[in-house]
Amino acid sequence: MRCAVGCGQHQRGVDRGYGVDKVRGNYDHPATNGLACERGIRETENPAGEWLTEPLVRRGNTLRPASWETALGVVAAEFIGTIAEDPDNLAVLGSGQQTNEAAYALGKLARGGIGTTYFDANTTLCMASAVTAYYDAFGSDAPPPTYDDIPEAETHLVWGANPAAAHPVLYRWILDSAADGRLVVVDPVKSETAADADTFVQVEPGTDLELARAVLARLVETDRVDREFVDANTDGYEALVDSLPPVDAAAETAGVDVETVEEIAAAFESPTLLYWGMGVNQSTHGTDAARMLINCCLATGNMGPGSGPFSLTGQANSMGVRVCSSKGTFPGQRPFTDEDARAEMAETWDVPLSRLPASTGPGPVGIVDEINRGHIDAVWTVATNPVAGMPDATNVARALDDVFLVVQDAFRSETVEHADVVLPAATWGETEGTTMNMERRVSRVTAVSDVVDNVRTDLDIIAAVGNRIESGLFEAPPVDPEGVFDEIRELTAGTVADCSGISYDRLDRELAVRWPAPDGTSEGGYRYYDEGSWSFPTDSGRAQLSTASYDGVPEPTDATYPLVLTTGRRPDAYNTGVRTREETGDVPSARIHPETAGQYVHLLDRGRTIVESRRAAVTVDLAPDDSVPTGAIWMDVHHPVVNELTLSAVDPDSNEPNFKQCAVRLSSPDTSSTVTRSGLPHTGTTD
Repeated sequence: MRCAVGCGQHQRGVDRGYGVDKVRGNYDHPATNGLACERGIRETENPAGEWLTEPLVRRGNTLRPASWETALGVVAAEFIGTIAEDPDNLAVLGSGQQTNEAAYALGKLARGGIGTTYFDANTTLCMASAVTAYYDAFGSDAPPPTYDDIPEAETHLVWGANPAAAHPVLYRWILDSAADGRLVVVDPVKSETAADADTFVQVEPGTDLELARAVLARLVETDRVDREFVDANTDGYEALVDSLPPVDAAAETAGVDVETVEEIAAAFESPTLLYWGMGVNQSTHGTDAARMLINCCLATGNMGPGSGPFSLTGQANSMGVRVCSSKGTFPGQRPFTDEDARAEMAETWDVPLSRLPASTGPGPVGIVDEINRGHIDAVWTVATNPVAGMPDATNVARALDDVFLVVQDAFRSETVEHADVVLPAATWGETEGTTMNMERRVSRVTAVSDVVDNVRTDLDIIAAVGNRIESGLFEAPPVDPEGVFDEIRELTAGTVADCSGISYDRLDRELAVRWPAPDGTSEGGYRYYDEGSWSFPTDSGRAQLSTASYDGVPEPTDATYPLVLTTGRRPDAYNTGVRTREETGDVPSARIHPETAGQYVHLLDRGRTIVESRRAAVTVDLAPDDSVPTGAIWMDVHHPVVNELTLSAVDPDSNEPNFKQCAVRLSSPDTSSTVTRSGLPHTGTTD
């Protein structure tokens, strides 16, 4: 599986040597029944990135090959010395590309073996706002609907997402269902998904919250609220109504008219699935916007089979990291403030209770801020590429140059170039474990190929480092993934994310099982719903409606920076693109409306110009495209230099960054180089 749809795949290893030879969809897999997308097949069979095949240790300005014993010895010595001064001097960043077992082990080491507050994952960069909104509304993370609900819906409302590009298998189900119903798309850019829509709403970048509030206000004023459902199953309705703005004022802020707001409101009159993605989440108002979308479903009674709020997850195992890794909660979604949970974690891990941090930490952007304040001396990244994937990437690169940096990955990335030690890890097709897709299905991941001698699995690398820091924290490598999963199962028993009834044996028989699954025969369906009755794991047992206010985008345009930059996914790229791009030095494309491009013809040199923000300047190929609104520029979030432009402001509730809106301008290109970047030291290459 490459993304969070969780496609079941048959993989075949090569006859000689190592590697994956052929991949196809598994028709018996209950999540996708044999469907698979071209990108997922291609990235598994023949990824374009540069593989890491041996440990590397920096000598002067150059990364040089080293033995595992040497590399692990350097890492352990630095980490032990750092922890001895203060566990919070070491930060750890995980990834939604890890298996559940590796993610759990990394969290066990970070929280229990080290005791650092500064442990997080790149899933916070994409899903934290939706997660926070789910907790606030329902008392638990993860969408209530499942894939089974897609054919049952009559209206499909896609807001700030482009599943045609990002989740093509899931999008096929949406299109099939919408053929007998309706597809409504809300997006600043007329995306591939919007091109198929019955109704397309072009919202102003960064104003999703205000548009959602306008829709709610319209539903209230036209008496289309399901008061029977609201009164029986929710709290906070009157406060919500009192907080709503006038429809016309909110519509104007969002760049639409009242008639357009009415079109969206009308979508909720029939059973509606409301999908949203990074366009909503990656904003300083991301959590509030997600809360308002959930409010729309609750207020109209669009809950239950064939309807409801369905956030679209990006990375293959974002859900598993959230459930298993002790990133934002202890396994099973148990809060860090739960004293019983803390005691059980300390006992299970056999570590002092006092070592467990009291806070989940400030998120990845906050960790970079702490580095810049001199509070963190060492950083360990696992299966993530913050130098390309985080906002204000030049600042991230400079920060990582100021610490002892360990990079654990399967492919060479921009972050590798700043590392002091590189630990080469196995990838899909080479490792064993489990993952969870966006509808809560747990699936097995099996190895069909050996790895080269100097590459190890994430789980074995984490255990090797962990046992040097805290003797006996893990089995001696090679670690049995099934034993680790059994530990996860036990820790989730009785929780809202109960996986205790899911075993490797059961997965071998059934291939995938949705949680909650408290015994060996049960499987989760639509959440919080049982034969017409509702029960939510909140203090009152009822869903919670939220209020919010809109205070504008964090970086408005002005006379100096008059254009808006927004970012998105290309159909053929994923994550930071290390598996898909042939070259790291190519020039990114910037899509711009022809009318806007015409205003800057004097700044073009053979189709190239420079996009500048207050943080960086990047040379681009300008691509006129009338699907982009006037006054805006769209760029590929996967390109390694695009996030040099983006803004590091975060949502105050979720710590998720504002990737989707910042102010930029065009300027005359420097034809002597393809990319204009601040000079960065400490970026040697392997001899």
